[in-house]
Amino acid sequence: MTRRSITRQYPEAEPDLPPRSRGVIALLEENCTVCMLCARECPDWCIYIDSHKETLPAEGGGRARTRNVLDRFAIDFALCMYCGICIEACPFDALFWSPEFEYAEYDIAELTHEKDRLREWMWTVPPPQAPDAHADPPKEVQAAEKSANRGAGR
Repeated sequence: MTRRSITRQYPEAEPDLPPRSRGVIALLEENCTVCMLCARECPDWCIYIDSHKETLPAEGGGRARTRNVLDRFAIDFALCMYCGICIEACPFDALFWSPEFEYAEYDIAELTHEKDRLREWMWTVPPPQAPDAHADPPKEVQAAEKSANRGAGR
C-alpha cells in the first residue's frame, strides 16, 4: 500500500499469467473418439458435435469394424462458463486448457469456434507441471504398485 501502483499498457506489454490460468479450451482432434461425454456433461450445452460412422474393412477374414469420424466440433464461448467439466469428463485427453485469452470478436455470433480454431490453440497448451518431489505418490500409483507386489509374491 505504500508503493505506487504500476499500470501495464496491455496491448504493448503482455500480462504475466499464472501457470494454470484458464483461457480457452483447445482440442486435440486425433484423441477425440466422438463419445459425446463432453457435450452431455456441459451444463451450458455450448459444445456442438457432429459425426458419421465409417466402416473399416477387416484384415484376415475377420468382421468389419465401424468407427465414428468427427465432422464438427464447436464450442460457443458466448455461452461457455469456463467450468472445465468437459475437460474433466473427456476420457481420452482430447480437451485441454490453453492460456490463450485474446479471442475477442466484434460480433457475438463469431464466438462459436470450430475445430480448426480449437486445434490452433492446442499448440499453446503448456506441458504438465512436474510432480512435487516431496509429495506422496498418487493413490493410483500406490494401488498399482500394491497389486503388482501382491502378484509377484505368489
